[in-house]
Amino acid sequence: MRIAFGLAGMGVLGLVGWSAWASRKAEAMVPADGRFVDVDGARLHIVELGPKDAAGPAIVMIHGVMAQLRNFSHSLAGRLAKDHRVILVDRPGWGHSRLTGPRPDLARQGRIIAALIEKLGLEKPLVVGHSMGGAVALALATERPEVPGALALIAPLTQMVDQPPPVFRGLMAPPGLREVLAWTVAVPMAVAFGKQGAEAVFAPDPVPADFATAGGGALSARASAYQMGSFEIRMAQHAMPPLIARYGEIRVPVSILYGRQDALLDPALHGERTATEIAKGQVTLIEGGHMLPLTRADETEAWLREVLANL
Repeated sequence: MRIAFGLAGMGVLGLVGWSAWASRKAEAMVPADGRFVDVDGARLHIVELGPKDAAGPAIVMIHGVMAQLRNFSHSLAGRLAKDHRVILVDRPGWGHSRLTGPRPDLARQGRIIAALIEKLGLEKPLVVGHSMGGAVALALATERPEVPGALALIAPLTQMVDQPPPVFRGLMAPPGLREVLAWTVAVPMAVAFGKQGAEAVFAPDPVPADFATAGGGALSARASAYQMGSFEIRMAQHAMPPLIARYGEIRVPVSILYGRQDALLDPALHGERTATEIAKGQVTLIEGGHMLPLTRADETEAWLREVLANL
């Protein structure tokens, strides 16, 4: 019996050590690209693109779950930075950003992004949110309505769902168990099944060949990413209802872009329905899946430029 326990303990320690090594390797593959800004509750990693004195509003881009800012810099942000100031941010606990307080819910994340915008001296920026980043952008507009000039939401989470998409159901571990899984089986599973997971997220569009590095995908195979993803998937279940209840308060323009073939979130529910619940809401549908900033950069850029032109 003692031998069995000893072998099990060695196995666990081996998994912990391998997970730590794999996390360091992922960070070497996708190093920090920009600088760090301290706000209450987080040390945020940001990348600043484009001329600081550009005409028109700055653009702040917020990524989704199991993601980071290279989701935007891969194909989209550089196009916009030709004539706009563009700020990409790793959300608190994601990418190279670090938490200096407890893990934040949607409302708290909205306030953290607002604090970043104010610290950078941006006036009424266009806040772009993708997937869960769309929910954060909506929280920003309700928590700090004076900060954004408008929202542009790409395949956003905006309504309640009974279950997360199948690709994310492994993140449903409760506190306590999530930490154990994060440092034992989560990273090996992410490495082993990362290709299939990415294909499910991108479907029906293909995954870019350089997504792991240029798109930041490798950073999802870390213990910290599993813990933050598990927290956010469960947190959204209780954070979304009070946010949805406040959509009628939003007075800034809210433009929503969805791919008709999105395999993760329902365009009719999260796009068309939500647009009717916001005073200045509107939705645009195009061909494509969930990862439009990477797979449909031409169409997404054109849509964002139309949003900017109408501000």
